[in-house]
Amino acid sequence: MGFKRFWSTTGVVALTGALLLTSAPIASADYIRDKQWVLDAADAEAIWAQSQGQGVTVAVVDSGVKASHPDLTGQVLAGTDLVNGGSNGYSDNNGHGTRMASIIAGHGHGAGNNAGVKGLAPKAKILPVRVGGTGESDFQGAAVAKGIRFAVEHGATVINLSFGDSLASAQSDTGKAIAYAQQHDVVVVAAVGNDAAEHVELPARLPGVVAVGAVDESMNLWEDSNFGAGVTLTAPGSNIVAADPTESSGYSKASGTSDATAFVSATAALVRSKFPNLTAGQVINRLIKSATFLKHKVTKVPDEKYGYGIIRPNKALRMDIPAGPKEGPLAQATPSTSTESGTASAGNGSANQAKEKNNSSSGNVLLIAGIAAAVVVIAIVFAVIRSRRNRGSGGPGNGGGMPPHGTGYPPQPPTSYQQYPNTPPYQGYPTPPGQAPQHPNPYAQQPPHQGQ
Repeated sequence: MGFKRFWSTTGVVALTGALLLTSAPIASADYIRDKQWVLDAADAEAIWAQSQGQGVTVAVVDSGVKASHPDLTGQVLAGTDLVNGGSNGYSDNNGHGTRMASIIAGHGHGAGNNAGVKGLAPKAKILPVRVGGTGESDFQGAAVAKGIRFAVEHGATVINLSFGDSLASAQSDTGKAIAYAQQHDVVVVAAVGNDAAEHVELPARLPGVVAVGAVDESMNLWEDSNFGAGVTLTAPGSNIVAADPTESSGYSKASGTSDATAFVSATAALVRSKFPNLTAGQVINRLIKSATFLKHKVTKVPDEKYGYGIIRPNKALRMDIPAGPKEGPLAQATPSTSTESGTASAGNGSANQAKEKNNSSSGNVLLIAGIAAAVVVIAIVFAVIRSRRNRGSGGPGNGGGMPPHGTGYPPQPPTSYQQYPNTPPYQGYPTPPGQAPQHPNPYAQQPPHQGQ
């Protein structure tokens, strides 16, 4: 199969070993929290004053989630294990799924929860969907498709897919399951890949999926992040500390677009919690319109490296952004790619029945069309006669084209985008001084102002 997790396994550092090199006997709680550079960069305290993801369920379709990890106790719902069958998804022999869950919704532990890993949406719930075991490429396509549908049917409104599947076309089981999720108002987030290549992996490049690349601590594209047409957003993915049940310390540090994807899923959970009436498309709209290019010189949006920009969770929660159309800014999956009942397409018998039904109904359609045309002609003749009479008597109809007062749709006020003050350097991914307001329609905007 064409599966791979987008996690830089060669860059994973067991934090116990790293500390032993500095003569520390164990991985201390303060050390772990201090290494979470993203929390400082994004100004997490300001984010949590707005939203912590409460009331939102994020499905982690991955290697399972170790629910007993001290930073995740009480956060992990009973999910499913589609590898061993029937269990709750709490087994994770690889560590990847637990890492993603802790980045999204870890709550720390100890006094005041000041120890260990804290996720960006610490009050969101995690629905573990185990679709792979210990190997790097052992995910099963049928399991992934079933897992996505399970997530939808068990209340997930955000689905995190931190893996690639080269076979996940729109017509595959996985592609149809993703379309099914989108049609049920779920935000689907996936990683673009770790090959430093101009290629957005599947399923990230499927219609409507938020495709995520990674940036490093300097907010430059991470050296191994894929890029190219189809990138939606970028997020931190370098040197990320997270919970890891495969390490004796319970923690490890790694890099990858997997981690960046988890940060975007967490941000979607924050937005869904604060704005529960927004559709999945409108949530994506808010993520896109609040993103920034910082110092990067971008001439066309979406940019092939940064997409619509680097996420700014604080701005996504605070900016004055009109909801926009329900379907949101991204291309939509066609209805034919998903069905309520399952993953297989209809058989030849169904197709033939549909063809016969169409043939038998064609005569009726033509008859109805003829009657409708006759009615339209009569209506036009009547309207012309009435118009001539009105002009003759000085009545309405003198060409203004506007409806009478009190009818029709009133003109709408112009859209505005509130600009928020810059935060101290490095917090909240700030915009440089003098930034111009965002373009009202970033999906088709002209080259953006630099520093956006």
